[in-house]
Amino acid sequence: MVSVTQLKDVPVSPSLRPDIAELRSRLAQIAPQIKARAHTTEKAGRVPEENIIALRNIGYFDIVKPAMFGGYEHDFDVLVELNIELAKSCASTAWVGGLFAAHQWLIAGFPESAQCDVWASNPDAVACGSYAPAAKAIEVDGGYRLTGRWSFASGCDNAQWSLCAALLPSKTESGQLAPAFLLVPAADYVIDDTWNVVGLSGTGSKTLVLNDVFVPAHRLLSFADTTSGKTPGAALYANNPTFSIPMLSNIPSCLASAAVGAAVGALEDYLAVTSRRITRGAVAGHNNRMADFPTIQLRVAEATASVDAAREVLLRDLRDRAATVRDGKPISIEDRIVSRRGQAFSVALAIRATEALNASTGGLGLDLSNPVQRAWRDANAVGRHISMNWDAVGTMYGQLALGLTPQGQY
Repeated sequence: MVSVTQLKDVPVSPSLRPDIAELRSRLAQIAPQIKARAHTTEKAGRVPEENIIALRNIGYFDIVKPAMFGGYEHDFDVLVELNIELAKSCASTAWVGGLFAAHQWLIAGFPESAQCDVWASNPDAVACGSYAPAAKAIEVDGGYRLTGRWSFASGCDNAQWSLCAALLPSKTESGQLAPAFLLVPAADYVIDDTWNVVGLSGTGSKTLVLNDVFVPAHRLLSFADTTSGKTPGAALYANNPTFSIPMLSNIPSCLASAAVGAAVGALEDYLAVTSRRITRGAVAGHNNRMADFPTIQLRVAEATASVDAAREVLLRDLRDRAATVRDGKPISIEDRIVSRRGQAFSVALAIRATEALNASTGGLGLDLSNPVQRAWRDANAVGRHISMNWDAVGTMYGQLALGLTPQGQY
């Protein structure tokens, strides 16, 4: 078994680390094929292996992965910016591909031995995840045993590992339970196909079934550690403080990027069709250019402003958090909640953009292969995620601003 200590002796050449321009160029080369498969991806209810292979081949899952294990160690804004581009082609692929890449950063927070378990024998390994603590882990000699069902495990068909959240006896409060992630290999669970939905259908967010699975103690990462940024991995990679950013300042931004990118893609598709479309119905007037209607012009302006604002908010907050830790300063609770506000509001803006466009696609927009209506459904599906729900996250920020104790996950 190779250890991180041994890997530290292997020099990592800066020339092997592609910058964002190079990564964007690589992504542009595979985007047409991913876009061409978007409808079949949705119908299949999972991301096709061809998409995963294409993303792996361009180094997508290495963007924020530790250099010690062959990653590029970019800041999270690089991943999110690229994931917006990917979601233009297929939001389901971006949701799964973005999570796989983001989970490399999350796994880097685990103890050294857990990281070796995942990557030493298979450097290409990726992990799906189910974040809701679905069961209580039973403490046994050397680790824990897990039994239960973990739902919404996006990309589980394509993953070699899963991050399964569970409740464990608290280390600080007697008699209390505290949530934690436990790393489980795919061989230890079966997949129950419970995924039959109207949005993000291609994510394959099915249910994992575990039956008395043993998880060694070193494959555990507490929520308290990862949401504060004080993880074993943060200490291991002390030379790169971006690994000490609180999880909820980073990971949900990747989820939000799928909605924002879907809206950007919908806008591009809408403009391509509507700019040359001629009306046929008697009500709207026969043989009129749709581009000449002020209402259409206004919808385009609203959608454009919404996606521009959503993108800027997401990237600004990520860059601000990275700058804070690089300056050696702690990320405050207010910073964390501002990140959560931006993530959820960017999704609300993406939904607003797709609503504006989809409402004027006419009868042609009802076709399930129409990319505008798919983006509308996908953006709304992102908004249903508890981390992206504007009502829940917005009120949390309002509580902070009004001097109350924030209630929620941050």
